[in-house]
Amino acid sequence: MKHKHLISIVGATAIGKTALSIQLAQYFSAPIISSDSRQFFKEMKIGTAVPSDEELSAATHYFIQNRSIHDDYNVGQFERDALKQLDELFKEHDIVIMVGGSGLYVNAVLNGLDYFPDANPDIRKQLNSELAKNGLISLQTKLKELDLESYESIAIDNPHRVARALEICIGTGKPYSYFKNKPKATRNFTPIKIGLNAERELMYDRINMRVDIMIENGLLEEVKSLHQYKELNALQTVGYRELFSYLDGNCDLEFAILEIKKNTRRFAKRQVTWFKKDTEITWFDFKTYHKNIINHIESLIKK
Repeated sequence: MKHKHLISIVGATAIGKTALSIQLAQYFSAPIISSDSRQFFKEMKIGTAVPSDEELSAATHYFIQNRSIHDDYNVGQFERDALKQLDELFKEHDIVIMVGGSGLYVNAVLNGLDYFPDANPDIRKQLNSELAKNGLISLQTKLKELDLESYESIAIDNPHRVARALEICIGTGKPYSYFKNKPKATRNFTPIKIGLNAERELMYDRINMRVDIMIENGLLEEVKSLHQYKELNALQTVGYRELFSYLDGNCDLEFAILEIKKNTRRFAKRQVTWFKKDTEITWFDFKTYHKNIINHIESLIKK
């Protein structure tokens, strides 16, 4: 199936990936699979910027709100599910679109996952205890000391990711980053990687506007409905953690919204850093006319 192509659209949050994916899907008569690790969850519609009903009806989508926050779902399971789905889709289509800003999930589909040794549950228990006692900054500081490369590349505001990296560092005596970037798995499709970018201030303005729209659309009510489940891993997410803190009486609503904007901007910066390391991505300004991007893709398909 080497003549089959998977068009991967990446970039920071709020940059316009969804709109471009639909334009490409309609032009190439292609289905879309989502590689956004939070849009999987049906209870998290507003805070994860799930495509609108109109957008979902404009093209066939997969892996959108297909899981529950109560499901134990991880990147390894997504890799297997996505590859199985792609095998089915490529029977009917020469092109499939993949869109999402979750770098680890995108990489899992395109290249396969890195191998990591089994974790020691006693170490994880100790780290969880330290997290509860001293807060996330304590774990972040420890990771910075043990593995600066991972500290600068993983989702450092995600307690689960930080603890996972630390348990490998402590359990093996080697940096978490040591186990990454090994020889990759082969795939039976050819990837075409497209990135959308913008000047930083403009990107940040779009993020701030999106957060305001989410609040207007009922994000607080959505978070209230999930408050009792706030410890679940799926909900350790920007936009939810800050409003949980507000609901717990730790801050006022205005401060929580400002924190969402600040933390989303930080997340976007990390996304850009992650994807910029991939030299196979062709970058376009988010305002680029979609026909120009289509022309670029068609030139690669014809090679």
